[in-house]
Amino acid sequence: MKRKLGTTEVEITPITMGAWAIGGFMWGGNDEKDSIAAIQAYIDNGVTSIDTAPIYGFGYSEELVGKAIKNYDRSKVQILTKFGMVWDREQGNFAMEGKDNAGQHQKVYRYGGYDKALSDVDESLKRLQTDYIDLIQLHWPDTTTPIDETMRAMEKMLQQGKVRAIGVCNYNAAQLKEAEQTVKLQSNQVPYSMLKRDIEKEVVPYALQNNLSIIAYSPMERGLLTGKYKTIDAFPEGDHRNNYFKRFDFAAVKTLTDNLTDLASKYNATAGQLVLAWTFHQPAVAAALAGARNAQQAQENAKAMVISISDDDLTLINGWLNDKFLL
Repeated sequence: MKRKLGTTEVEITPITMGAWAIGGFMWGGNDEKDSIAAIQAYIDNGVTSIDTAPIYGFGYSEELVGKAIKNYDRSKVQILTKFGMVWDREQGNFAMEGKDNAGQHQKVYRYGGYDKALSDVDESLKRLQTDYIDLIQLHWPDTTTPIDETMRAMEKMLQQGKVRAIGVCNYNAAQLKEAEQTVKLQSNQVPYSMLKRDIEKEVVPYALQNNLSIIAYSPMERGLLTGKYKTIDAFPEGDHRNNYFKRFDFAAVKTLTDNLTDLASKYNATAGQLVLAWTFHQPAVAAALAGARNAQQAQENAKAMVISISDDDLTLINGWLNDKFLL
């Protein structure tokens, strides 16, 4: 069931928990008990890989993951986290600003400097209550820092035994090629969904040629592909989906999700579960990230791991994804 990351011995589950929403920041908050229950329900239902990051709640998501897994066999759980989004200094590329969970205004920068990378991974280890991370990832490219400097920092983490594998997020093919002049990358975490398939042009071919695993984030497009939304402008203030959903043709998406719902019944599944399964059936994709705010959502998402979509149905689905859904 698990898939190897690149050329390493690290294996992750084809559905991997995305722990962004439970951090609260940009998602309107979440109950701590529900968040911990979601993580534990995932693990109990076979989804043993968890992807988090310091910026998710300014450390809060990592702390929740640490609390949730402390009574599990650490060797049976795979922790994926990141570095390179900083809020304790104004250095690098400005990324965003907003209020943290305590209501304090924060400015966030993309910065992958050598010393900062090494110190940030130590902070993540403390929050996660562990002595190693299964996969460390640069969260975003930082144009103010040479790529080889950031890669050398991750190579150092590997040599120190603090991480088992190294990867990046949001890299294009040219950036991957440059990075791999310094170190062998094992993964690239990128946005990929039925509605956003631009990585198929260059990133996926590069991954296939270089034994690199793709980790797909936002495969559900923040829930839009579940088909549950009857409107796309009914979210609370501070919820990024207010603007995010407006980039899509909602009528076309509704037709797609209606078709997926009909096909999903053949697999005794929901449209959302079929979407997740389609994602990890795609070339080079090792895992699809799926968030969950409570145990029930986690249990439902975990069921997607056992869906094996037939070649004919994959062809059928891909036929629905016309030019309207290429980017």
